[in-house]
Amino acid sequence: MESKIHGVEIKELVTHRDARGFFREIIRVTDPFFAEGFGQWSHSRMFAGVAKAWHIHHKQVDWWYVPIGNVKAVLCDLRPDSPTYKVIEEIYMGDNYDPIVLKIPPGVAHGVKVLSGEAHLFYITSRVYDPEDEGRIPHDDPDIGYDWTALPPIK
Repeated sequence: MESKIHGVEIKELVTHRDARGFFREIIRVTDPFFAEGFGQWSHSRMFAGVAKAWHIHHKQVDWWYVPIGNVKAVLCDLRPDSPTYKVIEEIYMGDNYDPIVLKIPPGVAHGVKVLSGEAHLFYITSRVYDPEDEGRIPHDDPDIGYDWTALPPIK
């Protein structure tokens, strides 16, 4: 699986199942995907219908994994020098989708909407929390123009 946004990476995960359940490796320190390294590990529990958007970092890289529930992650490239400037991408993560880790580079605005009763987002950041690196953009920002209330298109 490949992202439409320059610098965003998706790591497809392998699940080893047996009668006892499953084992899934998420990230190794030796993964090129994880070159920026560990700063902090966080967990967000969210309820049905919750949307959290928009968030952006100037220096920090995020790696997202959804082990429980289902979400729609939405990204918007706000780096003026990027070949994918202003591109918006939706990526579905969680129980009903192939297991992945999503890498979000600095300058890419991101948000999430819960699609199931409850969802958990585990995320690693390349830096520890720094209010100077935290950016917020209103969910209904007209420059981005994304509708968080829209349902998937009927096909």
